Amino acid sequence: MLKIGILRGGPSEEHAVSLKTGESALSALAKKHSVSDIVLGKNGEWYLDGRPAYPEKIFRSVDAVFNALHGTFGEDGKVQQILETYKIPYTGSGVLSSAIGMNKILSREAFAAAGLLTPRAAVIGADEPPAEFARRVLRVVGPPWVVKPASSGSSVGISIARDFRGMVEAVEAALAYGPKIIVEEFIEGREATCGIVENFRGSEHYALPVIEIIPPENSDFFDYGAKYGGRTKELCPAGFDGSVKTRIEDMAREAHRAVGCRHYSRADFIVSKRTRDGEPKIYILETNTLPGMTEESLLPKAINAIGVSYSDFLNHLINLALEKD
Repeated sequence: MLKIGILRGGPSEEHAVSLKTGESALSALAKKHSVSDIVLGKNGEWYLDGRPAYPEKIFRSVDAVFNALHGTFGEDGKVQQILETYKIPYTGSGVLSSAIGMNKILSREAFAAAGLLTPRAAVIGADEPPAEFARRVLRVVGPPWVVKPASSGSSVGISIARDFRGMVEAVEAALAYGPKIIVEEFIEGREATCGIVENFRGSEHYALPVIEIIPPENSDFFDYGAKYGGRTKELCPAGFDGSVKTRIEDMAREAHRAVGCRHYSRADFIVSKRTRDGEPKIYILETNTLPGMTEESLLPKAINAIGVSYSDFLNHLINLALEKD
């Protein structure tokens, strides 16, 4: 019987969401393995099964780690570097791909190099005042705009701005989450997501069913409140035409490869009302290298839709982590 450590918590704004992901993983993996609860506190303190412990002791006690962290430190390559230092197999992407996936500027560059369509955007310069940045954006992209911290998950710090003053305020608010801000054109359309799983059902990069995300009427997009407020509709499988679904699946695979993801990922898209040669334009927004994994999260819903249990899926990820590259 393997000893699996479930790493959850962390110092990011997504601490509570990570605890829920880890709780679901603990329950599911305990059906087949001996599990340990590894909690990383908001201030960097480590706990093993509820007791304070040093990382050296924690990682000597397990055969592999299921990484259930989210956001800063958990998804940006930092904890991955620690796990690799201790030579512990772990689920999810490696150091470099995690850093690229978490950074919206770097991931956009990877998408562009792979020929994937992204919204037009501008990035704030070092020490550039918000008002000057907003004036520069106006010359490049017309309203409305999506204002994002360059490195955050779960739509933390993201907002929609519809005029100059609103953009300045949104940029100032986003700067609370880090010094790099990206402003993208707002694409009117339908939101979709698609998960990729490696070495699954005979496919090197298996595309899970596309899910359409319909935020609540009072929400402009799939923001943090919409994600975790329980009022968003998630249609799985999505109601798009077959050709649109196929294009989304292909783009999700390409994004997975472009960022260098490992084991699994989930890419988010906008299917625009704009068309090209009679077909809707599909824009990629980001790739999640550590998608939410509570049993109610998007990727597990897609797994369930193809008749695979949550427990079996997590075991597949553990097996991938234990395979030698």
